[in-house]
Amino acid sequence: MSGPVGGTAPPEGTAPVEVLDCRGQRCPLPVIKLARRLPELPVGAVLRVLADDPAAAVDIPAWCRMRGQEFVAAHDEGPGYDVRRVG
Repeated sequence: MSGPVGGTAPPEGTAPVEVLDCRGQRCPLPVIKLARRLPELPVGAVLRVLADDPAAAVDIPAWCRMRGQEFVAAHDEGPGYDVRRVG
């Protein structure tokens, strides 16, 4: 897997416990699926969302800010977006 967008490595302990494949789905479906799946994971778990819709690059971090969840990293491959469940 290639490194995250921006060239910085993600923090330690951020390996995803699950991958949610939303490739080929358009806005708002990746965010809706993220919103449904994340609460089912334990607090502290990281979910990787694979989403090739260009809007996901903006929508997923914005959703994290609005919902008080942690946006961990974006990855070129997939492309993927890592989100940690905070509570």
